[in-house]
Amino acid sequence: MGVEDEIEEIREEISETPYNKSTEAHIGRLKSKLADLKEKLENQSSAGGGQGYSVEQTGDATVALVGMPSAGKSTLLNALTNAESEVGSYEFTTLDVNPGMLKHKGANIQVLDVPGLIKGAAGGKGGGREVLSVIRTADLVVFVLSVFEIDRYEPLRRDLYDNKIRLDTRPPKIRITPKGKGGIDVTLAPEVELEPDTVREVLRERGYTNANIAITEPVDLDLLLDGILDNRVYLPSLVTVNKADLIEPDYLDTVNEELREYDIDPEEAVFISAEEEKGLDALREEIWQGLDLIRVYMDKPGRGPDYEEPLVLKAGQTVGDAAKKLGGDLDDRFRFARVSGPSAKHDDQQIGREHELADEDVLRIVARR
Repeated sequence: MGVEDEIEEIREEISETPYNKSTEAHIGRLKSKLADLKEKLENQSSAGGGQGYSVEQTGDATVALVGMPSAGKSTLLNALTNAESEVGSYEFTTLDVNPGMLKHKGANIQVLDVPGLIKGAAGGKGGGREVLSVIRTADLVVFVLSVFEIDRYEPLRRDLYDNKIRLDTRPPKIRITPKGKGGIDVTLAPEVELEPDTVREVLRERGYTNANIAITEPVDLDLLLDGILDNRVYLPSLVTVNKADLIEPDYLDTVNEELREYDIDPEEAVFISAEEEKGLDALREEIWQGLDLIRVYMDKPGRGPDYEEPLVLKAGQTVGDAAKKLGGDLDDRFRFARVSGPSAKHDDQQIGREHELADEDVLRIVARR
């Protein structure tokens, strides 16, 4: 029996097994085995070679445009950036990953137009695994949906999920500490409904024999596996609805209803027309917000703050991160810094490496000669 047959057999057994307390541990073992087999299949595919995609990441952040074939991603890329991606009205126009650079608020944001995903992409159809591996390296996923194909959203998210991409969430709070002996000790917060024996069975299936595990928030079996495995990627996402210029006024309510069916708030979706270049300013701003970037204006000796070319960092980064990104030997020669702006208690506050910066801070680094 091949690996794919084993995967299908386990999936069938999971779907046919009623879920209750008595079957929970068994289903947990099955899901853990399923994860192992999927990894084995991926490794076999990688070893077999084939045409992959390699994109050099440049700029301050990377955005992946995700959509079905002919959703309008190439047209959107061309409208947003300086790229020249081939555009056609038929499926599979894009046969390679096309990068472009979006310049917004002083940031250089790399935008990737990846080949259109089709049903079964996570299983390798249409070069799906290679495409999905590129998406995993992005900082933000932008779903590009045709206004007439809102229902494509769910299979797109499912393929990303099956490729270990978790959207708009964070890793579950699970802590595992291996130990030399004593078996597996399980500590569960009161709100956790999983049985301790279920947790032990899943851990054993993952190769643990002696460990302490603490789960401090509610999780199901899938989240338990997410917390145990270290190959999940957690990314933010947003939804843009393309070809909005083709919506008749009496069809808008239908579109909004379809969006709500897939838990997309119509007020949060960005309606655009890539062809007519409408709604792109709003999309650029949503991309900026989704990436959670900040601008830091460097105060250069004798010249003052550079407001034209800010240093772009991720929210939560520190003065030490800024020094490293500036490069050279500045990080090694760092003495202290001074900051004015939203993160400062007062203008020209003296700070150290650990100070967390905020958007539109003015920063001066004082270094040893």
